[in-house]
Amino acid sequence: MTEHLNYIAGEWTAGNGFTPNVNPSDLADTIGLFAKGTAAQVDAAVRAARAAMPAWQGFNVQARADALEKIGTEILARKDELGALLAREEGKTRAEAVGEAARAGNIFKFFAGECLRTGGELLPSVRPNIGVEITREPVGVVGIISPWNFPIAIPAWKIAPALAYGNCVVMKPADIVPGSAWALAEIISRAGLPAGAFNLVMGSGRDVGQAIAEHPGIDAVSFTGSQTIGRQVAAACVARGAKVQLEMGGKNPQVVLDDADLGVAVELCAQSAFFSTGQRCTASSRLIVTQGIHDRFVAALAERMGKLKVGHALAAGTDIGPVVSLPQLEQDLRYVDIGRGEGAKLVAGGERIVRETEGHFLAPALFVDTLPAMQINREEIFGPVASVIRAKDYDEALALANDTPFGLSAGIATTSLKHATHFKRHAQAGMVMVNLPTAGVDYHVPFGGRKGSSYGPREQGRYAAEFYTVVKTAYTLA
Repeated sequence: MTEHLNYIAGEWTAGNGFTPNVNPSDLADTIGLFAKGTAAQVDAAVRAARAAMPAWQGFNVQARADALEKIGTEILARKDELGALLAREEGKTRAEAVGEAARAGNIFKFFAGECLRTGGELLPSVRPNIGVEITREPVGVVGIISPWNFPIAIPAWKIAPALAYGNCVVMKPADIVPGSAWALAEIISRAGLPAGAFNLVMGSGRDVGQAIAEHPGIDAVSFTGSQTIGRQVAAACVARGAKVQLEMGGKNPQVVLDDADLGVAVELCAQSAFFSTGQRCTASSRLIVTQGIHDRFVAALAERMGKLKVGHALAAGTDIGPVVSLPQLEQDLRYVDIGRGEGAKLVAGGERIVRETEGHFLAPALFVDTLPAMQINREEIFGPVASVIRAKDYDEALALANDTPFGLSAGIATTSLKHATHFKRHAQAGMVMVNLPTAGVDYHVPFGGRKGSSYGPREQGRYAAEFYTVVKTAYTLA
């Protein structure tokens, strides 16, 4: 069994034992053993990162761009291999996993270009003979805590801008899917960065994540995960004056109006709710359907669900892979029971499936006759479980869409320009989709939400500079 080590100060370093990485499509398949990091190793990584800051920030911007370009190029060249690894450890289908790997490569290439586009401003002062210069500088050492559902894309969209803007990095991937992050770290290790500019410390949130959040040598922390842990990370960062960026999920609405194209609405809802096994923070788990199309929509979506093939992530023809882990599967099944107990009607799926290999397979579940106050409509399930809420008209549908403590993504299926335009302006979400799945975003534009979904500056695109840099204003007497 291959042992994978942490990467600290340019060296591969053993941790406090190893954790097996098990394939959720086939529990007999162990992908490898991955080091369990410690708080002491986080401290060593932070010290290495701080020591590397002068060298990395002293890189010519072209040299920094070349390093990120090299990383992106290798990821894209190996996207099929990396995608197969991702599918094997996380459970995405091969096609989804290869697409995610390609996205990671494109992210590094995008930020390679941003290395050359970090600008500033020259402004006149309100006082005579004084010039004002506004510039951006690296924030310092950035701690990154990434989730399990996008094990190479989310690390990429945090690491790439951090490095592009001259920061040094200490990264912790999710401990149940460390393989893709380790492969990314191995690529970065050969890109020509100074030793310590990038560090990988794998391990549990209790041992490694908490140490990153609380370490006085880390200037900023970017976290993606649950609300509960996100609030703990925020409290630790605020207590010591560190910058913090949080992405904490969603309970995303997908509105379907009477005038929607039924085929378009069904397909985008099926993709939003069930693809990637529903394990996306942008997934639609609340389908808000107006009464004129409600019955036809439910019947058509249930029929579409019956054609979805659930199986091994790497098998040809699989539409939906396994749930990532046994605890997550048990949580999904618990919510199915909760929905039944609340009086919702289960019209499709919701049961565990047996396949040729032992894995965490679940038939996608659809509830109807649900009420907005039901637990299944208030809490993020993070699995292939969706519920339909009936609305009398557009105004009620919009109110129901906004009736959530989350605000990441929202969608509408309609052929009405009036309603589409109004929804884009009034949906209380950071991202709005019209006749598109709520899950599926570009890598070069801002990503993030509002309310309980996100805290701090946006991720991705040029907006990433708001988190990974600090602004300096300089005055000069002529």
